[in-house]
Amino acid sequence: MSHLLAIDQGTTSSRAIVYDASFRPVASAQKEFRQFFPSPGLVEHDALEIWNSVVETSREALAKAGVDASALAGIGITNQRETIIVWDRATGQPIHPAIVWQDRRTAEFLASLNEAGPLIREKTGLLLDPYFSASKLRWILNRVPGALQRAGCGELAAGTVDSWLIYKLTGGKRHITDPTNACRTMLFNLHSGAWDEELCGLFGIPVAVLPEIVATSGDLGTTDAGILGAAVPIRSAVGDQQGALFGQLCDQPGMIKCTYGTGCFLLAFTGTAPVPSRHRLLTTVAWRIAGEPLQYALEGSVFMGGAAIQWLRDGLGIIATAPEVNELAASVPDSGGVVLVPAFTGLGAPYWDSNARGTLLGMTRGTTRAHIARATLEGIACQVADVVTAMRKDSGFPISTLRVDGGACASDLLMQTQADLLGCDVERPANIESTARGAALLAGLAAGLWQKTGDPAFAIERRFAPQWSGAVRSSKLQIWSRAVERATQWESNT
Repeated sequence: MSHLLAIDQGTTSSRAIVYDASFRPVASAQKEFRQFFPSPGLVEHDALEIWNSVVETSREALAKAGVDASALAGIGITNQRETIIVWDRATGQPIHPAIVWQDRRTAEFLASLNEAGPLIREKTGLLLDPYFSASKLRWILNRVPGALQRAGCGELAAGTVDSWLIYKLTGGKRHITDPTNACRTMLFNLHSGAWDEELCGLFGIPVAVLPEIVATSGDLGTTDAGILGAAVPIRSAVGDQQGALFGQLCDQPGMIKCTYGTGCFLLAFTGTAPVPSRHRLLTTVAWRIAGEPLQYALEGSVFMGGAAIQWLRDGLGIIATAPEVNELAASVPDSGGVVLVPAFTGLGAPYWDSNARGTLLGMTRGTTRAHIARATLEGIACQVADVVTAMRKDSGFPISTLRVDGGACASDLLMQTQADLLGCDVERPANIESTARGAALLAGLAAGLWQKTGDPAFAIERRFAPQWSGAVRSSKLQIWSRAVERATQWESNT
């Protein structure tokens, strides 16, 4: 048994990738599923549709690879993290559509808990925000008739997407989650590594409805043989951003990765002790290997990464395809003084300003679409630089290298700009799909396929070294700070 199956269950699609014993991808399959928007601010998924997409892509990837399920050493799962599902334990049927991490329906309720913010922050490392799972779970239990009582009696099960998939894969035998997903619920105590009864009481959630917390990498159960054609051990479950951190081999304090997707997601590994943030970052679990202590990280999220490039294409129409931004931006030596703060949906870390709005400054009669394109790439890189600066201050660790992944990191100009703004090297791996690789590595570790001495398939494709002087870097960041000041709290001032 020398192959692994990684299930990468994302917000808009599910992927399955078959890896060989050297952790090289052999075959993959992907399937999109529907997004539901019942009203403004509400986002839902059909949990059964997610499940069916996972089964279909897993079977298709195995068929493409010519690998029988009986030849698999294990399955690794990585998933969208804060999305919550509640289902009937007896029938395995959801009692309500999944409420997605993007959903904002519980904002008013959370505003009523402002006084509990410091307690939640100290116990969970999280900010009081609808992003996380607890308030969404509370909403379902209180809105579906009889659900709260049934949850307290043990008739219902709740969990993030990893819990749902493992429950279905094991034929209902395992209701579990791992710490990387549990820590995103606002119910997990970072210090004890367990569900916190005080927080469950605060949200009115019976502990009986929650899954058992197990290791990220270990023995997580066995699939029902009828699903893939053989019983396969499940060896790992990890939240998508922590999966990318592990996939980038960032396992020493001070190592940091950034995933450039729709947004930009940064995690800095901090080791065996949770590091509280003084700069509005999140303290989170990095992973837990069976038999080892919890490992922790600092996290910062940028809302608009690749989505800012999509705005140039779909909103302004100055490019026809996303990759065209690179050639257009490179056609001018700089942005010509133009600064774009891409706060189209507010600002994430370290500002957390939902009232900020996108701001384009410094234009003259000489401004062209090329200058705006270059300012867009710089705006993405400046947001990441803000988060890295906060991580340096919070962790106390020197950060000499940023490892990158995700679709937008394919832009050489963006990566060079990032290195220039950070004053440190930016490393881009040959395989930029780090999330699924992280799940495969964690599964392979539990299966005994490697001993955590380095991923044999991990290679740096290109290293970008900073080229700007300290004075130029400082000037650029000062101008950026001035622009951010003008973008903040815009919605509340109109």
